[in-house]
Amino acid sequence: MAWKPGHYLLLALALYALVVSLGFSLRGRQLAALRQEVGVLRQQAAWGPGGYLLPLPGACLPTRPENLPGAPRPYRKGVSAGFVFIQGDACVPVVRGMGVVAAASGEVVKVEGDYREPSREAYQKLLEEVRNGASPEQMDLLRGLEVWIRHPDGRTSVYAHLQAPYRKLKVGQRVHRGDPIGYVGNTGLLGGAPRLLFEVWEGEPDRGRFLFQGLSGEELVRKAKAFFRLE
Repeated sequence: MAWKPGHYLLLALALYALVVSLGFSLRGRQLAALRQEVGVLRQQAAWGPGGYLLPLPGACLPTRPENLPGAPRPYRKGVSAGFVFIQGDACVPVVRGMGVVAAASGEVVKVEGDYREPSREAYQKLLEEVRNGASPEQMDLLRGLEVWIRHPDGRTSVYAHLQAPYRKLKVGQRVHRGDPIGYVGNTGLLGGAPRLLFEVWEGEPDRGRFLFQGLSGEELVRKAKAFFRLE
């Protein structure tokens, strides 16, 4: 059959339709890839360091020297590794059951949901054992009920003396900065006023350096305010 001008026109139209279809197909795949990339970036942003905040909403840094990192703890020949938030030195009421939040996004690596307070005899024995220094295992006991969170920057934050962990909080769970992780209590103290001990470690707690170690006075406070974006 001889080709007529109309046949060439039909062929041109068919080729054009094929090109357009291929273009839409490629564009669709590109759009899907772009959406996937955006999703990955959003996820990275969600779990990225993003800075740290104080674990009690509305709180300020403690002002009393004994409530700051590096404060002496003569009963165990050591020093405090963190901030102690207690009634009258936190700019907010510190009461039993007050919510504690994650200082930064990360992965929960410790939740002591089955914590039991030691007896008075066991506690006194522990104090005798740590008179010349406490091991990491003994520090765990002294801090009472704890939650630990490992952050993308390699640091680990510790929340101690809690009354209880937040409901359904589990090891391996990812949390965002500001998510609830527990409640203020006084565990590990054999009584006493409710408080929150908040530590940030470079790596694993009790086996490395704690945040602001070696600093004191105005320098510590200045750097802590900058770190927690309080200025």
